[in-house]
Amino acid sequence: MGYPLDSTSAWPAADIAASWQRELPGVRTESIEIITPVWRIAKVLADDRRRTLARLGVDPSTLDLLSVIRRSGPPYELTTREITRRTLITAGAVSQRIARAEQAGLVARAPSSASRRAVAVSLTEAGHRLIETTVRQLLEHEAELIAAFSAEERATLTGFLARLEETLVPPEPE
Repeated sequence: MGYPLDSTSAWPAADIAASWQRELPGVRTESIEIITPVWRIAKVLADDRRRTLARLGVDPSTLDLLSVIRRSGPPYELTTREITRRTLITAGAVSQRIARAEQAGLVARAPSSASRRAVAVSLTEAGHRLIETTVRQLLEHEAELIAAFSAEERATLTGFLARLEETLVPPEPE
C-alpha cells in the first residue's frame, strides 16, 4: 500500500515525522510531533468556537470587545487605547468594533475621566447581559470539550502550553 495506510503509529504526526526522516535524512523533525497536533487542535477549536458563537448569536469580534471590557472589572469601562493594547488588534479595528457594538446598543462611548483626549467605552446593560450569558454558555461548552482530562492532566497541559507560548509570543510592552 502506501502512506497513510501502511502507518506504523496511531499518532499521525509521528508518521509525518518518520516520513520526513526517511525522505530527507538529517533534517530536524522533532517539531512535527508538537506543532502539527497543536495546529490541528487549534483549527478544530477555532471552528467549534465559530459554530458555538454563531449558535449563540455573537460574532467573535464582538465577544472579544465585550469580554475585554467585562474582565476589566467595575465600572466595566476602558479607554480605546487600553482596549487596543489588551486585544492586540489595530486601533482602526478597535474603532470599527466599538462602532458596531455601539450601534447594537452593547457599549457606550463618553469622554474619559483619565484624560481629556481619551474616549472611554463602557458596557451598556444589554452588553453586560449579552457578554455574561454568552461567556457562561461558551465556557460550559468548552469545559465539556476538555472533560476527558483529570485536574492533574489539565494542570500539566496548562504548564506545557504556557511554556510553549512564552517561547513563541513576545511579552507585551509595559
